[in-house]
Amino acid sequence: MGLTGARLSALAVALLALLAAAVAAGLALGSAGLDRELIAELRAPRVAAAVGVGALLAQAGLAMQVLLRNPLADPYVLGTSGGASVGGLLALMAGASLWLGAGLGALAAGAALLALTRSALAASDDASPRLLLTGVMLASLCGAVATLLLAMTPDERLRGAIFWLVGDLSGAQGGTACGVAALAFAALLTLRDTAIDRLQLGSEVAALLGEPVRRLRLALLVAASLAAGMAVASAGAIGFVGLVVPQALRLLGVQRIRDLAWMSAAGGAALLTLADLVARTVVAPLELPVGAVMALLGAPMFIVILARGTR
Repeated sequence: MGLTGARLSALAVALLALLAAAVAAGLALGSAGLDRELIAELRAPRVAAAVGVGALLAQAGLAMQVLLRNPLADPYVLGTSGGASVGGLLALMAGASLWLGAGLGALAAGAALLALTRSALAASDDASPRLLLTGVMLASLCGAVATLLLAMTPDERLRGAIFWLVGDLSGAQGGTACGVAALAFAALLTLRDTAIDRLQLGSEVAALLGEPVRRLRLALLVAASLAAGMAVASAGAIGFVGLVVPQALRLLGVQRIRDLAWMSAAGGAALLTLADLVARTVVAPLELPVGAVMALLGAPMFIVILARGTR
């Protein structure tokens, strides 16, 4: 059952308030002794990256869950983020653009999924389980390749490569680009909200209602792959955001894609900003990889969500 208009508005306001509080805490906490210039040059880009990356990851997870009609689907499960990690590592080793390498890697992983499951975009849901299992195997393969690449990485670059691969926002760049991409992603989902809502009812139903199922599913897969590539290029491989946020919103009663698109972006941005705040303050002055902190926070949250959904 969906939320009423008043409750939906209250939830949206609560999410925006949480995001504002997370951004304010990220900028202010631990800033004693830092002047405005250092905050603007060091702290603000990090917080902006957390907001943009978190929004992209949550939206990519939402798109994958719609694509497969499966709450366990997200770019990390389907291997697109693993492909982006491999592409990024190859770019680092070759001295090329990290953004280009990660983007091409994510698209290559998405293309491999389509090649291995040719019927996945048809007007039927029969191929969805096969697509999910193929994605899991592709993610495992990309993880093995990334490990081999790390073994060949020079010692002076190894620590940075490991932190980046686990997920690290300490030197993240491109927060503005990720934020703009997240807005564009949300606009895309909103413009096609009727078709995507019908797709959530099943591919056969959407096809009977006249929706171009193959084109729509391809657009969702490409958009999610590009979003994952941008997120990985900016902050490395960070998991659970795309799993937890859309599913939590659905369990709270948010069902329409028009609402999920913007709320997922706000929820993902707030969650990753808070996780980064924990990563840099819990053992200060040392910093933890935000990807590891997100896993420690996200895994229990996902277990609670699953338990609540079962009840």
